Amino acid sequence: MLRLNVSFPSGRNETATIPQSYAVGELKKLAQKSFGRGFLRLVTDEGRMLTDLSQPLQAAGIEDGDHLTAVAQEPRVARTDSALAVWCCGGDGIVTWGCSEFGGDSSTVQDQLKNVQQVQATRGAFAAILADGSVVTWGYQNWGGDTAAVQDQLRNVRHIQATGSAFAAILADGSVVAWGDPDHGADISAVSHKLIHVKQIQSTGEAFAAILADGSVVTWGDPDYGGNSSAVRDQLKNVRQIQATLGAFAAILEDGSVVTWGDEECGGDSSAVQDQLQNAQQVQATPVGPFFGDAFAAILADGSVITWGSPQEGGDSSAVQDQLKTVQKVQAAASAFAAILADGSVITWGDPNCGGDSSAVQPQLKNAQHVQATDHAFAAILADGSVVSWGDPESGGDSSAVQDQLRGVQHIQATNGALAAILADHSIITWGDPSCGGALGSCYLKNVLHIEATGRTFAAILADGSMVTWGDPSESPDGSTILQHRVLNL
Repeated sequence: MLRLNVSFPSGRNETATIPQSYAVGELKKLAQKSFGRGFLRLVTDEGRMLTDLSQPLQAAGIEDGDHLTAVAQEPRVARTDSALAVWCCGGDGIVTWGCSEFGGDSSTVQDQLKNVQQVQATRGAFAAILADGSVVTWGYQNWGGDTAAVQDQLRNVRHIQATGSAFAAILADGSVVAWGDPDHGADISAVSHKLIHVKQIQSTGEAFAAILADGSVVTWGDPDYGGNSSAVRDQLKNVRQIQATLGAFAAILEDGSVVTWGDEECGGDSSAVQDQLQNAQQVQATPVGPFFGDAFAAILADGSVITWGSPQEGGDSSAVQDQLKTVQKVQAAASAFAAILADGSVITWGDPNCGGDSSAVQPQLKNAQHVQATDHAFAAILADGSVVSWGDPESGGDSSAVQDQLRGVQHIQATNGALAAILADHSIITWGDPSCGGALGSCYLKNVLHIEATGRTFAAILADGSMVTWGDPSESPDGSTILQHRVLNL
């Protein structure tokens, strides 16, 4: 028998007596049960991580009386349109759920997923960067799930960005490798010679924009979605940051000016407000979706906001312009914006049916700390932990049925049409469209660490290392709203 001391960095200790024949994975499960935490890595006093769960403890060099530290890990989540992938940084393996064609089934590549560092997703495929800089993909092949054509080039990968159907990877030497749909960013043949010393890549729905070390920008992909920046090439110098809608890019330069290009109706034309776009600190865009994502909002250094793009989707803030002062944060729904001011009040504009009109709840919107959005509604967490919601009632704009339970709210997550709040006691409350996950109401779920969402399904990661998903009945074999409760074993 082996007598081992296992402790958390917090100082909590447990002593375990276990058979010498135990494997690392069996000790890990014992530690998870003892500490009530599902996501742990075991580390020796020498700083060596025990990553091979099948390895016997003696073969791993563990001796009687040794001390191990159980390091708590934070699970991370990536999503396609119809699937979720859950992993822990540095872990071996990924748990996936959802439509198998769009990445919900990773069984064919599980043995390759060792020491995962990052996972990115298109609308239908996942790409994982491993510690050695290689990449493993799965999901819909035409949208990036197949890397056969570029596999020998995917070495020393540092970061991956995605459009709806293509991936672009930045390598350690600053070059770029792309794959997936050639019309939506996978074909870099025309610009590959320019993609040198790339520092950052941003994407619209069908095009990429890369910031180089000298502050210039290289674009490729569908020209109608921002893949052609030739009209503003001379202005794209000393670029600090790029933001994107469905079909347009907005670049903030070092001097705080803004340069835009792409589909004019998606915010690619900022000429009407160009003289006002000075000292921009941050640019927020409406979220990218199949039928929306057409406006920008820039927060300036003085706390004012300038908007452009589709007037119907938040590109016109003239009705509230004199109120947009001391703005701290801006959140966007599909066709509306909500700005939190320094005093905690909230100003909204855009489509009134999608949250652009908050007049009905304006007296309650005091001391707002955070705002979350579905496609057509908003919910604000106030300083006292209560919640105020507005917008389309069927998409989460009406929380009256659960209002008395929305106390001590710590975080809110959203699908396309529903909202889920984590309370201080780590339980959850949901409301909104039942088919998008709003039907769970006051749920039996306890010890929730984190909530993530696809367009129509929520996933709650629990402290015991399990995950519960609910929402779109079409993703469930029996048509139920509770889709599955499964152990992650990460």
